[in-house]
Amino acid sequence: MAEEPPELFGPAFTADPYPAYAWLRRNEPVRWTVLPSGVPAWLVTRYADARRALADPRLSKDPQRHRAAEHASGRVGIPGERRANVTPHLLNIDPPDHTRLRRLVSQAFTPRRVAAFEPRVRELADRLVDGFAARGSADLIDEFAFPLPIYAICDMLGVPAEDQEDFRRWAGMMLHTSGRRGGVARAVKHMRAYLGELIHRKRDALGDDLISGLIRASDHGEHLSEEEAAAMAFILLFAGFETTVNLIGNGMLSLLRDPGQLARLRAAVAAGDEEFVALAAEELLRFDGPVELATWRFAAEPLTLGGRRVAAGDPVLVVLAAADRDPERFAAPDALDLGRTDNQHLGYGHGIHYCLGAPLARLEARTALRTLLVRLPDLRLAGDGSQLRWRGGLIMRGLRALPVEFSPER
Repeated sequence: MAEEPPELFGPAFTADPYPAYAWLRRNEPVRWTVLPSGVPAWLVTRYADARRALADPRLSKDPQRHRAAEHASGRVGIPGERRANVTPHLLNIDPPDHTRLRRLVSQAFTPRRVAAFEPRVRELADRLVDGFAARGSADLIDEFAFPLPIYAICDMLGVPAEDQEDFRRWAGMMLHTSGRRGGVARAVKHMRAYLGELIHRKRDALGDDLISGLIRASDHGEHLSEEEAAAMAFILLFAGFETTVNLIGNGMLSLLRDPGQLARLRAAVAAGDEEFVALAAEELLRFDGPVELATWRFAAEPLTLGGRRVAAGDPVLVVLAAADRDPERFAAPDALDLGRTDNQHLGYGHGIHYCLGAPLARLEARTALRTLLVRLPDLRLAGDGSQLRWRGGLIMRGLRALPVEFSPER
């Protein structure tokens, strides 16, 4: 008897999409489906197909390849980005513009520059734990995983300390609400207005931050418009904070549900085994990563993907969460194995759109793990975890809250 197809995008799916993705990999690895927004798209779930699709130049990132009305309505892309005039960013453009803009900003995320930022990330992580360590309980999302990347990316961009609480508030609107008329669109407009003003202010007082670097590049003939600079700063903030919030939150939940693996990581942290901590961070990203589906792609011409014919203009969504649990690629893919070494996951993407901020995300994840396990050695879930709720949404996968308990720090 044939397996029944799973229900996609309902509450049970949101809580645990992996059984449904396993069905799709077995039965319809490239599936035409209607998304909750009403937009039809192809879902790609097998690792080999996903990896090819992520690097296929025929799959454009430019929403103009799709029906403009759906993008204008906020059903494709980030809600409010068109009205706030932040569309010319790295997630929406193809070469040669993508090549030019990525080259300009990549200097901020070199391994050397990110390594130099490590003391600041450690300081931020410790300061956040200081805020709740004596209490014996906390919400790890709201009090730790959410503010850590916000303050870090604000520092990197050059947002003055006195303005960073505004960014935290706008980011919260983006994280906890959705929809064309919800908080996301309003937050995007606030951020765009502020970033435009900040660019003007910084022209008179350039520093060593990323926005100053974008201004210098523009002034030296790189042809970076103010619109492009503001859009670039916006997408670095948007992509740089929510992914890390989810990486820390999902990762800590996976560990707290698996005492054996948590004990392995505690021992490695206590022994100063940085190689194992790095492996653990990669495995947490593979096992239940922060980005469920890669951002939108559109067929620039007719093509075949996983044996299915894709028409020009069709949206294609690569399901990273499904690809990274493909048994054709990973041994025991549904098991968390922090020591996994053959781990070429797709959590940061693949190809020319590989996550620019991956070095910073890795640093933040490793620092978060070490800080929490050292400062809170008996950290545990509050209750049995049955009341945990996941945020709705198509691209990202993350918890609304992660309540934990621990012995109060003296």
